[in-house]
Amino acid sequence: MSKYSIGIDYGTLSARALLVNLENGEECAEAVYEYPHAVMSEKFLDGTALPTDFALQHPRDYLEALEYAIPTVLKTAGVSGDAVVGIGIDFTSCTLIPAKADGTPLCFDEAFKHNKHAYAKLWKHHAATPYADKLSELMAGSELLRRFGGKFSNEFLIPKLAEIADHAPEVYRAADVFIEGGDFMTWTLTGHRTMSCGIAGFKAMYTEEDGFPPNDVLKTLHPLLDGVFKEKLTDEIVYPGESIGGVTEEWAKKLGVPQGTSVSAALIDAHAAVPAAGIVDGNEMLFVLGTSGVQMVMSDEVAPVGGICGIAKHGYIKGRYAYEAGQVCLGDHFDWFVKNCVPASYAKEAKEKGVGIHALLTEKASALRVGESGLLALDWWNGNRSILVDSNLSGMILGMTLTTKPEHIYRALIEGTAFSSRRILDAFEEAGVSVGNILVGGGIAEKNPLLMQIYADVTERELRLVGTKQAGALGSAIHGAVAGGAFPSVKAAAGVLAKVSDKVYRPIPENVARYRAIYAEYKTLHDYFGRGVNDVMKRLKAMKTAK
Repeated sequence: MSKYSIGIDYGTLSARALLVNLENGEECAEAVYEYPHAVMSEKFLDGTALPTDFALQHPRDYLEALEYAIPTVLKTAGVSGDAVVGIGIDFTSCTLIPAKADGTPLCFDEAFKHNKHAYAKLWKHHAATPYADKLSELMAGSELLRRFGGKFSNEFLIPKLAEIADHAPEVYRAADVFIEGGDFMTWTLTGHRTMSCGIAGFKAMYTEEDGFPPNDVLKTLHPLLDGVFKEKLTDEIVYPGESIGGVTEEWAKKLGVPQGTSVSAALIDAHAAVPAAGIVDGNEMLFVLGTSGVQMVMSDEVAPVGGICGIAKHGYIKGRYAYEAGQVCLGDHFDWFVKNCVPASYAKEAKEKGVGIHALLTEKASALRVGESGLLALDWWNGNRSILVDSNLSGMILGMTLTTKPEHIYRALIEGTAFSSRRILDAFEEAGVSVGNILVGGGIAEKNPLLMQIYADVTERELRLVGTKQAGALGSAIHGAVAGGAFPSVKAAAGVLAKVSDKVYRPIPENVARYRAIYAEYKTLHDYFGRGVNDVMKRLKAMKTAK
């Protein structure tokens, strides 16, 4: 009987499960569960307005996704749960959940269901900026801060803890545990609470040499954080591909798999895609292009890179240093534009042609030569993650005229994200971190050839597609297979299960020459507005949020 593994990829708006045959790598079935509560960024459950920069989720959606997705893939494929040897989970990060000692999310408690700080703070919750800035000040000059590009992100675990402690001390005190989404799900399945190495290293600032950040720094950041890692988190660190335990009797019945089925250490969602792309050694880089963007590469050495998200040993593959940079807003730019700026005539045309708005805009934008739009965009609609690490920045489109059309703006937004990716690549090279071949995964990469060609032209690199549409879920399935004993290592499993496409996008010389000139202008704007020459974006945001 064939053996199988299941990977579950918890994204921003939905969770995807993938059933994989471990003998031949066949992706036998997938199931998608869209979160009923989606992302609460403007209004809370009761309809009241949320503060600026909030992004919350309801943990119940995560549990319902698990109960739906695994039985669905087994039923769809006609596979018995007895054939499943392992389950792997990846999750957006840092997505922080306050919980009770038994693993129940605090927001399930009647006393806290109306408290916004008791819910999951999604990765793109940016209201913890003051605490991230203060933490950076407290650790100025430290090696740890250098590893995180010189500035800690407001998306990290500690700033979010400080925000809760400051704004909702009743939630902070009532929570026995604070836990990341991925670790919450593996705890739920196995009854064993751990912290995965990648999550600890990238989001909780853990290093193998020194552990978590010093307690004196934490209590200076906020008095309630005194002893938080001992009292409300865990120092049991687990590694990629490691089994943290077996599925409990309760969840075995719910999911239709045997009690004791191995569950691997949780992964950050984008990181799970690394072995799925066959990247297990060398200096190949993976771009993941979705609602946000992530750039990942590995090395055997530590070389701090200014403005990246961080460096974590064992972050992707045990034994190697993982580097991550990112764009906090990528596909969200295009979605914003379609929802808010496309005229009715375009919607009508798309309907008549039987295509979606994105497809129509892509078709029209493809007809433009490089530079024809006359526009240049700074892709900071949700702030900047790398390399400026500043969520108080905002987006900009330069060059608008009365003849500007929707496809001009759409293409400029694509180009803006490509320039941002190029700036990140340059930062790695400037720091002495060599980047080899580049593979690209994510839904946008699969769907939009124009975007891929623009990225190839702007980065001046050949870009090869990953060979699966579900790289995150496949990567989690790879880890689940290793945890279940089907393979001796993640590298061995990737050798059988990883998928790389034959599709390669190559730079077009004529386009490269033109984009070099536009990229030079982008860098000028990038530094002018992003490095303090003119802080008009921050002043405008302050006016917007002033009461």
